[in-house]
Amino acid sequence: MNPLLSLENVSVSFDGFKAINDLNISINRGELRCIIGPNGAGKSTMMDIITGKTQPDEGRVFFKHKNLLGKEEHQIARLGIGRKFQKPSVFEALTVVQNLELSGSDTQSVAGLLLAKLSRHDLHQIESILCTIGLQEQRDQQAGALSHGQKQWLEIGMLLMMDPELLLVDEPVAGMTHQEMDRTAELLNTLAGKHTLMVVEHDMGFIRSIARTVTVLNQGSVLCEGAMDKVQSNPEVIQVYLGDGA
Repeated sequence: MNPLLSLENVSVSFDGFKAINDLNISINRGELRCIIGPNGAGKSTMMDIITGKTQPDEGRVFFKHKNLLGKEEHQIARLGIGRKFQKPSVFEALTVVQNLELSGSDTQSVAGLLLAKLSRHDLHQIESILCTIGLQEQRDQQAGALSHGQKQWLEIGMLLMMDPELLLVDEPVAGMTHQEMDRTAELLNTLAGKHTLMVVEHDMGFIRSIARTVTVLNQGSVLCEGAMDKVQSNPEVIQVYLGDGA
């Protein structure tokens, strides 16, 4: 199978520190890949490289067989890569629906949003995404009044308005209640298949609830990769990350 995304022999250093060290990883279309590793393992830097925020010193990055290196962040986003950061960034003074409208609009301004006329396709897409993220009842509520978990789901919905093929999701359940974590697991599992997901997370209980293939990073390269059972039983993984009680 031809991978949707592949990083080949990628390395990058910051002030002499090798944050990414000969990293090789590939993700197939429709896959839900979990990325774990200790602090400083290179998880965020890897996402920065994929999205064009950071240019590597060596290696190649391909998305749909297109070389991403040298492209600007907005160019990479247009190719079909969306990134959700750990802290949700929603427009708190706008309603849930307005946040979705703005994300799918070419205007990218509140004034333009108020003047824009949504097409039937746009309206259908918004209704579909509200259903997917479970915020139908909060559609006319200001985003600032949402719970932390609901804000995270709204931001995922805002990314979905741009219909990305690949979603990079950074620590989606940090600060969530157990109920919100369960709902987030359900949401990500629902998205897998139609979209390809790379999920970085520290909460191992959550990872177990969604894991299909897990990649463990350590010191900027892949330490271990495979099913959760294989990863959990790997002595090196236990030593550097999981610990005896994981």
